[in-house]
Amino acid sequence: MAKRSSLSIRIVEGKNLPAKDITGSSDPYCIVKVDNEPIIRTATVWKTLCPFWGEEYQVHLPPTFHAVAFYVMDEDALSRDDVIGKVCLTRDTLAAHPKGFSGWAHLTEVDPDEEVQGEIHLRLEVVPGTPAGRLRCSVLEARDLAPKDRNGASDPFVRVRYNGRTQETSIVKKSCYPRWNETFEFDLEEGAAEALCVEAWDWDLVSRNDFLGKVVFNVQRLWAAQQEEGWFRLQPDQSKSRRGEGSLGSLQLEVRLRDETVLPSGCYQPLVQLLCREVKLGTQGPGQLIPLIEETTSTECRQGVATNLLKLFLGQGLAKDFLDLLFQLELGRTSEANTLFRSNSLASKSMESFLKVVGMRYLHGVLGPIIDRVFEEKKYVELDPSKVEVKDVGCSGLHRPQTEAEVLEQSAQTLRSHLGALLSALSRSVRACPAVVRATFRQLFRRVRERFPGAQHENVPFIAVTSFLCLRFLSPAIMAPKLFHLRERHADARTSRTLLLLAKAVQNVGNMDTPASRAKEAWMEPLQPTVRQGVAQLKDFITKLVDIEEKEELDLQRTLSLQAPPVKEGPLFIHRTKGKGPLMSSFKKLHFSLTTEALSFAKTPGSKKSALIKLANIRAAEKVEEKSFGSSHVMQVIYEDDAGKPQTVYLQCKCVNELNQWLSALRKVSISNPGLLGSYHPGVFRGDKWSCCHQKDKSDLGCDKTRSRVTLQEWNDPLDHDLEAQLICRHLLGVEAALREKHRELSAGTEAGSVHTGPGEAPEDALAQLLQVLRDLQEAHRSGLASPPPSEPRHPGPLQT
Repeated sequence: MAKRSSLSIRIVEGKNLPAKDITGSSDPYCIVKVDNEPIIRTATVWKTLCPFWGEEYQVHLPPTFHAVAFYVMDEDALSRDDVIGKVCLTRDTLAAHPKGFSGWAHLTEVDPDEEVQGEIHLRLEVVPGTPAGRLRCSVLEARDLAPKDRNGASDPFVRVRYNGRTQETSIVKKSCYPRWNETFEFDLEEGAAEALCVEAWDWDLVSRNDFLGKVVFNVQRLWAAQQEEGWFRLQPDQSKSRRGEGSLGSLQLEVRLRDETVLPSGCYQPLVQLLCREVKLGTQGPGQLIPLIEETTSTECRQGVATNLLKLFLGQGLAKDFLDLLFQLELGRTSEANTLFRSNSLASKSMESFLKVVGMRYLHGVLGPIIDRVFEEKKYVELDPSKVEVKDVGCSGLHRPQTEAEVLEQSAQTLRSHLGALLSALSRSVRACPAVVRATFRQLFRRVRERFPGAQHENVPFIAVTSFLCLRFLSPAIMAPKLFHLRERHADARTSRTLLLLAKAVQNVGNMDTPASRAKEAWMEPLQPTVRQGVAQLKDFITKLVDIEEKEELDLQRTLSLQAPPVKEGPLFIHRTKGKGPLMSSFKKLHFSLTTEALSFAKTPGSKKSALIKLANIRAAEKVEEKSFGSSHVMQVIYEDDAGKPQTVYLQCKCVNELNQWLSALRKVSISNPGLLGSYHPGVFRGDKWSCCHQKDKSDLGCDKTRSRVTLQEWNDPLDHDLEAQLICRHLLGVEAALREKHRELSAGTEAGSVHTGPGEAPEDALAQLLQVLRDLQEAHRSGLASPPPSEPRHPGPLQT
């Protein structure tokens, strides 16, 4: 069994932030730290005290993490960014909210004495003697201490206090990973209630010493244990009074902690096979488990359940069949064509997840150039006369006011250009669309045409396709390109308005230019010629898109499997060592590509690639201390060369998000490698010693632990079949009572004389099997299962209800 923890984080918005700039405003952004390790940076929202971010992340962590903190910062172009305040949520706080922490939290002042991190290695023992013995404290080493000096390090020493006596270690200069190996002794007194306090400090020559953290021990407990040794987490000094809550503003957050115990793959086979059988049988199947799952799933849980089911069936090669089943179920209960797929049903949510999981690379190819053009042009665009801003423009050296009519006409021209470019790109993209997406849309198109035949419903199959393609995929990506990884930063107010108007135009085209869509916003009328032309283009595109036969689908999938896309690619700066002697901070820009086989590089994206590291040879991917090269956002990839010798390559990223994304990608693709390191050096070997811990043996064991299990979830992550099965299992166990009640109803109906005419088992039999499988999985979790259950769903006896 494997224990996994993940944090689902949504940073919504801030309000009433203090002004940090002379303009009376701020440029706020958020940094998210897990145990003082920065893992996420939001975009900066310029010139506001009430920023909106709306950014979502999912972070996978070891179960041993302690806290997640949200720092609100003010970006400054010329000086160091200002700290506005922070919100800290401990693991215990998150565990106390099974459905997640959601709401506004007051920002608190950031006190340097509370900004501590790292651990200290101590050995404590009680030495027998007279009159009451002696207390011996050995201060061995510390790791990951907070850098308090400008050089990116600290000058740490340790102060040990007990019963009025204080002793100090020597000072280790310029290190956050010091080693002392010093021992101190104190006289013990019988029944003394005094605590032993071990404090870490950063020594400063001129100013006062900086506090690095402390550990406090109960001597009575030590007396009983006689000896204790280990790594102890440094704690902050919380004795100071805080600034009044609310004076620094508030932050709206949604944070959910999930701890999952994932069983071996064989344990989930009965559940997976049972669900797959239901999907293969479709609406003719006996059990109808998928409708029961939808019926017992609340609206707030539906998106998560839809995503888990979709990924599970995608891994089994049944995503198209699963979605086809949902299409048929939705069509069976829909009487009006204009309400089709407009609700947040399991079909709508599953299709939405399907397009994001499978079609994101396709989306980037179609939308990317148009979005980039909008951001680069930064034109003022407005079609609503009530919102037009008349401004001065230059004209042949003479300045005259621009009329409202000119603003509206120029805006219409700009939007027509963007919309035309988008529709043209879409029309050319039929072959680029993933085969499984085309086949799924083909099934949707056919099912809707069968359900709503006749000339009066001619457009309904097209609208069914566009309700997902345009309304739930293209338009949301246009309005929020950062959330779909199309841009690194949020758009400013002017660009956001252009994107919103473009998204509205795409929605009108997707709605097939119905009178109802035109009537909502009459001021969109200048775009009507382009919209009408776009409707014809879109219908022609959809006709070609769904014209794919089974053989072509298989051929395209086979071709795609032979051309595995890169896991991650982009420009990075690689460190080059010139000659002998100290390392120099010389980085060269190259284009890197990470696949499931190797990390390679080239001079440009289109030039020939050279393999740098074979994937199977990677032993660790970790961050590098800023002081090592005098540069931030540097990572190291530790690997073995063909001769089996350890090597390290240093790569610099442009920002903290890019750094963590590359680390995540490298860790995920190498997670199953044999010989992964448990420790590493966060510094470099310069001259004759490591810059981090000052050890002189280059082959010395690392002074910090690796963080191979800290990763960010990305849209192109490989599927984790066991995790998806566990998440579905947990959800079904949560609605087990409702499923049992449904089983009672079905059983009562059978006993009352209802006759089952379908093939195979009666509906209650499939549900009974599901309930039995859930019982087996629940028992496996309780007992820590040593061997997997049977590989086939078994037919249980009568349920004890």
